[in-house]
Amino acid sequence: MVRLTVDLIGRSKNRLKSKRNLSVQHYLKKLTHLNFSNRHIDHIDDLSMCRNLTVLYLYDNQITRICNLNFASNLTHLYLQNNKITHIENLSCLQKLSKLFLGGNSITLVEGLEQLRELKELHIEGQRLPPGEKLVFDPRTVHSLSESLCVLNINNNNIDEILDLVVLNKLTHLYAADNQLWDIQELETVFSQWPQLHRMDLRGNPVCHKPKYRDRLITICRRLEELDGKEITELSRQFLINWKASKDAKKKITDGRNMTGQISYPFSADFRLGPEHPFPYNSAGFLGKRKPLWFGRPTMKMSMENHEDPLSAGLITDIQETKVQSHMAL
Repeated sequence: MVRLTVDLIGRSKNRLKSKRNLSVQHYLKKLTHLNFSNRHIDHIDDLSMCRNLTVLYLYDNQITRICNLNFASNLTHLYLQNNKITHIENLSCLQKLSKLFLGGNSITLVEGLEQLRELKELHIEGQRLPPGEKLVFDPRTVHSLSESLCVLNINNNNIDEILDLVVLNKLTHLYAADNQLWDIQELETVFSQWPQLHRMDLRGNPVCHKPKYRDRLITICRRLEELDGKEITELSRQFLINWKASKDAKKKITDGRNMTGQISYPFSADFRLGPEHPFPYNSAGFLGKRKPLWFGRPTMKMSMENHEDPLSAGLITDIQETKVQSHMAL
């Protein structure tokens, strides 16, 4: 295995390509980008002479621990994908770090990022997890990143819920494909708190098979431009928003009626009187010509057994009363 040292850096091809009259010390001091990817590196030695380093490429190596980076106060990009790292540690001094790439390691807990106030991108996809385990987040780290993190890549980490991430309200890009997300209502709750979300990939999750999955997320994420690799047009978004508004309005009306006890009844009431009519009536109608009166109240029949006519019973309106009285006068 290979240790990354200043001596190794000084003997690199990049050093030989630079001006030969530069001393190793001066070269290391001026160095801003360092690429030692896929070089069988298993340990990071003291690199404090590279104090102006801004970008460090160490992906595709055999590194087991993040260490000896306290000097790199100017570092903005750190690439550590596909190593053998098990813990996120020793990064608190990287105050200017904006992009951190940790995919393809063996990390089970996202932690130790509380001091990275400038971190905008966190890529921690495809961790090599023990069977049955999932990637989880330390609440302290999540809260500390809530005001800065814009891009989060958690693809393929056996994650089944993201409610703990709801505070990340600056997110513009979420990559959470090939996980175990299944609760559409939880996703709606979380995404409603991410007003700046532009791109999202949830392919390969059980939730993708839920009815109206795509429609529901588009109406929640008003700025979403791409979902699962497919573009969202403004026309389709507005159609779905209008459809949801109409559906919600109808539901509100229905719920209001149920709460106030307003139930619709069929208006087929029959107030045709029994055999003791106070005025002529037969099956053809009143006086053989007029049609029977229909009063439009819930179904009930009025009997004359109590010798109470429609007027005294209070079941006939003023206009109907005039008609009845005219018949009774005949």
